[in-house]
Amino acid sequence: MIVIKGIGWITLTEYGSIIKKLQGNYNDLKSLHSHLQHESVLKSAIKNFGRFDTASKMTCCSIALALNDAGITYSEHMKHDVGILGTNNDGCFESNLAYFKDYVSCGRTIARGNLFIYTLPSTPLAEAAIYFGCRGPLLYIKFQQNQIPSMLRYAGKMILRGETSKMIAVEASEKKAVCFVLGNKDNTSTMKSLSLEDVVDTIEKTSDFDEMLIQSTPYPQGEN
Repeated sequence: MIVIKGIGWITLTEYGSIIKKLQGNYNDLKSLHSHLQHESVLKSAIKNFGRFDTASKMTCCSIALALNDAGITYSEHMKHDVGILGTNNDGCFESNLAYFKDYVSCGRTIARGNLFIYTLPSTPLAEAAIYFGCRGPLLYIKFQQNQIPSMLRYAGKMILRGETSKMIAVEASEKKAVCFVLGNKDNTSTMKSLSLEDVVDTIEKTSDFDEMLIQSTPYPQGEN
């Protein structure tokens, strides 16, 4: 049985997690990075965080919130059999636009390489995999319908097929992010978990998913 072990979310001004019911406010992504370190959600500063594009910052911070919510520890010396699946509506459009504007302003002869790095939609996931030590499959998929439920079902199937033991599934853009940690139910664990199908069913029935996350009590009671 596939369960969701942790959920982290970020809006333009707030962040939180569902199972541990963490919630806070922030002014900008630099201050969010600092808040998460202070609360030990991030175990250490993310290297080169300042040069990340916005989607990469949102991706990494939401993953940190979800892993903390799931009670999963990490360090730069640990590697985990964890995959990452990402999705959003616009891929890396904003980062591509920033790169092209830089190219035009430089006379259409050159543009900054540090902007070029983020012109692939999988780059934020790769940055996260490096920091969190994830060595499982990594992929970006844009789903045509029911984006978050489709993402969660796809991630669950990857675990059932034996491609990895756990999956991080994250929807992140420049304005918001939500991240889920999925795995097999462990009857010996004392950590609370949520049924994948219950979560998917609740998301599909809600009319305002973002507001549901902020309230931090969106899902049925989990199983131990």
